[in-house]
Amino acid sequence: MQDLKITIIQTDIIWENSIANRNRYDIEYLSKFEPGETDLILFPELFTTGFTMHTKTYSEQMDGPTIKWMQTWAKTLNTQIGGSIIIKENNNYYNRFVIVSTHGVESFYDKNHLFRMGDENNHFTKGENRVIHTIKGWKLLLQICYDLRFPVFSRNQTINAEKEYDAVLYVANWPAVRSEIWSTLLKARAIENQSYCIGVNRIGNDTHDMSHSGNSTITSPWGETTQLKPNQEEAVTFILKRSIINDINIKFPAYLDANAFNLTDK
Repeated sequence: MQDLKITIIQTDIIWENSIANRNRYDIEYLSKFEPGETDLILFPELFTTGFTMHTKTYSEQMDGPTIKWMQTWAKTLNTQIGGSIIIKENNNYYNRFVIVSTHGVESFYDKNHLFRMGDENNHFTKGENRVIHTIKGWKLLLQICYDLRFPVFSRNQTINAEKEYDAVLYVANWPAVRSEIWSTLLKARAIENQSYCIGVNRIGNDTHDMSHSGNSTITSPWGETTQLKPNQEEAVTFILKRSIINDINIKFPAYLDANAFNLTDK
């Protein structure tokens, strides 16, 4: 298994304006990449609208403009692109983390833990399943924002003496007032699951004057953390090293002593 290049895009989000956001991402981010430069580009949670509860107005279908836009850029850059958007399906509205390749939608995950303090549980439908996305031999668990507070849901299970996944990805709209909690929990998820943990967060203020500082991070299975500059728009590419996964599996295989469990309460 080869190393994996993942690009974090830490950006502000124009409130409830999908077209303006996509146009800005075209110019300020995606047009600056060379084809094949990175394997996966990640945007924050609800990166085309912000954390709006106006689901009926701003939802899209799975063959809608944002998915088509993602596929166009995936083809242009020979990469995969991911982030969460509002999807309408069977009269339900989902906060859906979608990963698109040159061939179309590869994986999608519907947010399981809906943020009741922001009334998300009254406007979105809860997802039921964990989703692991595979790319270049890497297994990536997909998660969204508030999921970070629930470690059982992201627990790296041991199956046939092997870990279930190699990295866990969180796309988020995590407020600056709780940035210390964000950083602490991301590091904890990496250490306890002996995997890479990547957190992709937005910056800027939303329409409710809620400030977001970004603090997007990548943490290795050993707990070594690199954080993007707070309150600054950045696109940074990290290399996830297979040798680090192999190293911790050999030198400190705590996952072999993990308790087996099943998620029965969805």
